[in-house]
Amino acid sequence: MIELKNDRFLRALLRQPVDTTPIWIMRQAGRYLPEYKATRAKAGSFMDLCENPDLACEVTLQPLKRYDLDAAILFSDILTIPDAMGMGLYFSEGEGPKFKNPVRDLASIRNLPDPDPEQELRYVMDAVRTIHRELGGSVPLIGFSGSPWTLATYMVEGGTTKDFGKVKGLLFESPEAMHLLLDKLANNVIKYLNAQIAAGAQAVMIFDTWGGVLSPENYKLFSLAYMQKIVSGLTREAGGRRVPVTLFTKGGGQWLEIMAETGCDALGLDWTQDIADARKRVGNKVALQGNMDPSVLYGSPEVVREEARKVMQGFGEGDGHVFNLGHGIHQHVNPDNVSVLVDAVHEFGKRN
Repeated sequence: MIELKNDRFLRALLRQPVDTTPIWIMRQAGRYLPEYKATRAKAGSFMDLCENPDLACEVTLQPLKRYDLDAAILFSDILTIPDAMGMGLYFSEGEGPKFKNPVRDLASIRNLPDPDPEQELRYVMDAVRTIHRELGGSVPLIGFSGSPWTLATYMVEGGTTKDFGKVKGLLFESPEAMHLLLDKLANNVIKYLNAQIAAGAQAVMIFDTWGGVLSPENYKLFSLAYMQKIVSGLTREAGGRRVPVTLFTKGGGQWLEIMAETGCDALGLDWTQDIADARKRVGNKVALQGNMDPSVLYGSPEVVREEARKVMQGFGEGDGHVFNLGHGIHQHVNPDNVSVLVDAVHEFGKRN
């Protein structure tokens, strides 16, 4: 077992004392970094990069060489599971992900195979093993998956969408088909995340990118219920430590109380939520992760420092805060501003 030199990220997720507030950044291994762009060009395409464990490791470690971050996150994509189900994932330049074979009825959903994480998704597990080894215990590694509702959205729509017409159409027209798809996805996410944990991920996160487009009733039935199933099915101990689980529903600030009841360890907050209010509402049930507006990084270094200070002041005293942006870092920000942010968080977050 590799001993962790910096475990403040894991400790904060479990609401244990830390020497300073930890920070990592959603999409930290990505296109705002010139070194990432060079590796991506070498790989040939985004999916070629994801499917090459050595290059996925290289881009995962790039931000850690630049910044004093407290966690690494696996470089991969949320749509690896649907791709492994034979849906034909591809990326159109400037248009985001698309599927050649969307599913829109009960029969096609029933026919979806259940991929084996160590077979069809072996490249992800090999990347986790490689990254874990190369990190050498410097910081923990975060594994992740999309939520069943978010994966289903792409699978039914066949790509990105503005109105969610096809996926919501299926939800209302054939709830039986939608529940079958979500249940199938939840079972596959459990296997996938548990395989990542077995391969070396020390914390996992579920990205519910599209949960916020649902009504309160349908959020509970079609998103939260399946995330709760996943949380219940996850390996929660590995290498002699608890494996913390974070849930993040973008646009889901109105549901924090019921999200905190799932048994997760932490909730991710987007920038539309007030962190002081969120903390009041969930109390000591869970840790909170977030939640600076990613666009702040377009500001001056002084603005970045001031906005970081405001978020931390909002959270207040005590343990259980992991600093992050409220969503992924934008591709056109100045990488130097990320240094300013990381240093500011560690400075303002110091415990006496």
